[in-house]
Order: sequence, then structure tokens, then C-alpha cells
Amino acid sequence: MPSSNLQVDAERFALAALTWLAEAAEPRHLHPLIQAHGTVKTLAMISIGQFPDDLPPHARAALERSRQHLRDVPDLDELAAIFRSGIRLASPGDEDWPSRLDDLGEDTPIALWARGTARLGEAAGRSVSIIGSRAASAYGTRVATDIASAVARRGWTVVSGAAYGIDGAAHRGALAADGTTIAVLACGVDRAYPAGHADLITAIARAGVLVSEQPPGRPVSRIRFLDRNRIIAALSAGTVVAEAGLMGGSMHTARDAAEIGRPLMAVPGPVTSAASGGCHLLIRQGDAVLVTCGAEVIGRLIGTLEQD
Repeated sequence: MPSSNLQVDAERFALAALTWLAEAAEPRHLHPLIQAHGTVKTLAMISIGQFPDDLPPHARAALERSRQHLRDVPDLDELAAIFRSGIRLASPGDEDWPSRLDDLGEDTPIALWARGTARLGEAAGRSVSIIGSRAASAYGTRVATDIASAVARRGWTVVSGAAYGIDGAAHRGALAADGTTIAVLACGVDRAYPAGHADLITAIARAGVLVSEQPPGRPVSRIRFLDRNRIIAALSAGTVVAEAGLMGGSMHTARDAAEIGRPLMAVPGPVTSAASGGCHLLIRQGDAVLVTCGAEVIGRLIGTLEQD
């Protein structure tokens, strides 16, 4: 099992503290400060409300807003207890950091919290995101399960969001094949959301890893679901839309994947099914390659890995 960050030095404490502030401050405003001054000084700047004179007004305003959340930051003993519980923290440049996330540029998370037996960086190396509608049909559920099982048997990690519908089917397919799966959460990795997937989330932690840019204890919100979509898209070598309508988070994730140049694939459904309308649109517009099975997914991604 990967080790937790049991030694909480000043740099690690400051980085962890900044994850409680990052949503309000926005990663794009924190990265330049962290790169120029380090985590300890960045946290101090926010704490006292003093920033570099050349900081743009919109960045200054965001960082000022984040000061309202300083009261949420745990103290050193509380943070040490979080790490002792098995939760760990990875940041850009760490051995466990998935380097593909750097493709998000200024929107790269400043860090990721993780819980589980798998090493995040290693698990994400050969991975594919499988996404789709929460209101999945029996057809969509079967397709997602079959593709996830097939790629997991070939040693690929399945990435999804632990939601009802296609996400759950993808995770279960990977677990059924004794594979590794990563769940990207819109809440802290110590929380089970949705509550009906508590057992599934526990199983994912045992055979894979739960990750989130949200700190432990934080609940879900609409904006946090939208924010985590970019991580699902960037974490893997490519994304498969197993079943999706014309609207919803899956299409948002598909757009995120396309924007950073990730291979996008979609599974066709019955032409009469509105549940597959989004997949058909992606294929028709040339945004996604049509796939029907795990072998086709892997075939599409092999070339991508060779280019990395």
C-alpha cells in the first residue's frame, strides 16, 4: 500500500492548507504564487492579505475571497490525523503525480488527495476514462461493463466518477476482472457519494484509488462536479462515452477531453434512443471515433501511448 504523508513539515502543511482555499482562490491564481514563492509564503500571503504589487486585480480578488475559508483549514494535529488514516496528498512533481494532469495548464489542480491501495501515478499510466449518463439504460450499463472488463483484463486502469449509471458499471466491470480502477470524486476522499455507492467506493479503495482535489470532509456541489470532469478527462490516455444524451456532465467531460487533445471515443446506440443522442452527435461531428468493444478502445489508445 502506498505510504501516507506521515511527516507533516511546513511545506506539506501549507500545500494541504491551500487545498482548502483553492476552490475560491482558483488554481490558475495559486500556481504562479506557488512557483514563485513556495507554498509556505503563498499561504502566509493569503493569511495576512498582502500580495505582490503586480498581481492582476481579478487574481487579487479571488485570493481575497479565499481568506474566508482560512477557518476551515485544520491545524497540524488534525492534518496529521488525516494522514494517519491512510489519506495522502500528491502534487505536481511528486513521484505519485499523474503527469498527464499537467496538460490542464493553469487549471491543473494544485494537489490531489488520494485514498486506496494503488499508486496513483502508476495506475494512471495505462488508463482509460469510461463515462456516461447517470440514467443509464440496460444496454448502456452492459456496454460500459463489458468494455471496462475487457480493458482491465488487458492491464488497463479504468477511470470514472463513481456516480450512478455508466460510472458505476465501469468501476464494477473493472473490479469483476480483478483490475485496477480510479474514482475521481467531487467531494473529499473520506466521504461516500452517492451514499448508495458506499460499498462500491469502499471496493474501489481496496483495489484501486479514490482521488479528489477537494480536501477531506468537503461535500459535493454542482460546481465541484463540473470541476472534477476536467480531471477525469485529463487523467487517462483517452475517454470513452459509453452512453450519453445531448445534455449533461458526460458531454462536458467529452468537451474537456477534446480541448486537451485526448482521443475521444463513443459507443453508438439504437438510433431511436435519446439516451445515446450525445454519442451519436460526437460521432457525427467527427469529435469521437466509434468503438464497440474493449479491443477497439485499446487499439485506439496504443498509438497515443507510443507518442507520449
